[in-house]
Amino acid sequence: MSTLNEDLIYEVLSVVEEIPYGKVASYGQIAALTGHEKNARLVGKILSMSEYYGDYPCHRVVNAQGRTAPSWPEQRMLLEDEGVGFRKNGHVDMAEYCWSGD
Repeated sequence: MSTLNEDLIYEVLSVVEEIPYGKVASYGQIAALTGHEKNARLVGKILSMSEYYGDYPCHRVVNAQGRTAPSWPEQRMLLEDEGVGFRKNGHVDMAEYCWSGD
């Protein structure tokens, strides 16, 4: 289990900053890209505090099924403004809009 510290926070936020306009990534994907494969929840915790570290496109991070954060209704609107498509079930179409991470 990784420990929350400034280095990890900036590592996660730097990956989030790389997600292109009109694409999304999952919490688990970001955890894996930072070498912390089993820490998707920690990524979520970091993103919930991101406003203290600067302006990051955290709205581009969803869960692995494409669900947006339940406590953040504006997230869907922000993604739709970028052209991200949603399925009938309200989830992001991950097959089409998931960032490959490269």
